Amino acid sequence: MKKGSIHEVQIEDALKFPNIGIGISSDRKIAIKGGLPGQRLRVQIFRKGKVPKAQILEVLEPAPQEITPPCPVFGLCGGCAFQQIPYEYEMELKEAMVRRVLEPLNLEYAFLPTIAAYSTDGYRNKMEYSFGDDGKDGNLTLGMRKRGSFYEAVGAECCLLAHADFARILEFTLAYFKERGETFHHRRLRTGALRHLVLRRGFSSGDILANLVTAGDGDYSDYAAKLQELPLEGRVEGILNTVNNSLADAVVADDVRLLYGKDHYYEELDELGLRFKVSAFSFFQTNTVMAQVLYKTIAEFAGDVADKTIFDLYCGTGTIGIYLSKFAKRVIGIELVEEAVEAARGNAALNDVNNCEFISGDVRKMVKELDIKPDTIILDPPREGINPRAIPDILAFDAQCIVYVSCKATSMVDDLVAFMAAGYVVEKIKIIDMFPRTANVEVVVGLRKENLK
Repeated sequence: MKKGSIHEVQIEDALKFPNIGIGISSDRKIAIKGGLPGQRLRVQIFRKGKVPKAQILEVLEPAPQEITPPCPVFGLCGGCAFQQIPYEYEMELKEAMVRRVLEPLNLEYAFLPTIAAYSTDGYRNKMEYSFGDDGKDGNLTLGMRKRGSFYEAVGAECCLLAHADFARILEFTLAYFKERGETFHHRRLRTGALRHLVLRRGFSSGDILANLVTAGDGDYSDYAAKLQELPLEGRVEGILNTVNNSLADAVVADDVRLLYGKDHYYEELDELGLRFKVSAFSFFQTNTVMAQVLYKTIAEFAGDVADKTIFDLYCGTGTIGIYLSKFAKRVIGIELVEEAVEAARGNAALNDVNNCEFISGDVRKMVKELDIKPDTIILDPPREGINPRAIPDILAFDAQCIVYVSCKATSMVDDLVAFMAAGYVVEKIKIIDMFPRTANVEVVVGLRKENLK
């Protein structure tokens, strides 16, 4: 199949992770992101290979379960994967995708009931918006990056995943800079200043942090003053200006300026009896309510740890370890990012936890330096999984129980192969939908050493 060639395809019954439909044309398989089982599509090949990749040009016949998307920009916006099907069917597809990823392992395990999200709307406590143009007249836009585009942005005031306060701030911010003739930062041409707007909102408190990301050295004190006057359901606790002169289309901080208030707020996890400090750059689960479900599941998989030592590897700001410290004898967390470790220590003190220790360093190097033997290891690595060179060192601890947490099932499976080869048995797996309407889920895996009981 030649690049650029156009084909009609029928999507098979199952999807590949993440959200990849497999279409058949002339007995050849074609991978189509966003294709739904049962659809008949007109597609165009954009990458050749054993299984060519194609983009959708036209839906010739919808899937039986398709509905009218409630979001008016679904399909243009690069945020959601599923708005065009009922949530119950979305959950079926997600579970089927994870099961399909696990098939090659030939596991005998308990696949526990999937936990659906408490709500599909308004659940995100953080949104990262991009400045861009409308692709036509060069008009300034602010919202989600348009699917397949580097510079266009789709207005996200209608976004169903975020709180209404975000929409109001979005509308105000766009109007403010349009009135002043400001333009977005074009990374190739190095023109314009406006790059991103990152909003965070405490689920329990309604406290809001606004972080305006710009290139160059501008004065945004007037913007900050007027943003404070905006009528909102919550309240603006802090406004920051992050200066980012890098070429990457990401929020990178060359300099951070506090324009108003504080650079943090506090989030209450009522069901867990915990309180965490959340700053502009700290990692915190984007779905506050479902984060509590996740942490309870991890504790359930860890089992009775009353007299045990837990290693929390890739611990971030320490949220999982601090929760498990309620039940364990001792918790040691390891995290590469020094700022995250400092936040973890602060969060432990905030919750009067004194049996947690947080260490800054690369997991691969730090596991060699620790002479403490853990009974249980919690693994919550980055999306791409564990550094292969770190796995032998993790295995050398010979922990009886490992709880592996992953938001990317394909990376997880590669790591599971290594653990199984070393004598670990996959006992149980549970999916938690932390990210409804996207293609991602959180997967929790319980492993136990075969020769230990």
